[in-house]
Amino acid sequence: MKRLLTVTALIETAGGLGLILMPSVVVRLLLGSELLGAGISLGRLTGVALLTLGIVCWLASSDTQSCAARGIVTAMTLYHIGAVLILACAGLQLPAVGIGLWPAVILHAAMAVWCVTTLLQKQGRASQILTR
Repeated sequence: MKRLLTVTALIETAGGLGLILMPSVVVRLLLGSELLGAGISLGRLTGVALLTLGIVCWLASSDTQSCAARGIVTAMTLYHIGAVLILACAGLQLPAVGIGLWPAVILHAAMAVWCVTTLLQKQGRASQILTR
């Protein structure tokens, strides 16, 4: 779980900083569209949320045996699944997309699988301990 939380922290922190500092560039890379007006503020707000997720994952990576760490991985599973669905739908509906869209979909799908696998492994270990 430590490696998963550390990698997640790095990915989400990078994405968050990108959206905070250059929201228009990130949206252009993902969706191939311009970001204007209130969309820039919303992009930056999203960046703050991703940065927060990165920080939480980083802090949890040093205490992987806690219920809180398991809760964070569970929440990140939902986040990654949601990101896959939203980004893939955008990719299928928009006439043109940015160069980074499908790699982002694949990355979020892989992270979702890693989260689920980690949760199932931890659940299996907990069951083994309880049956002893």
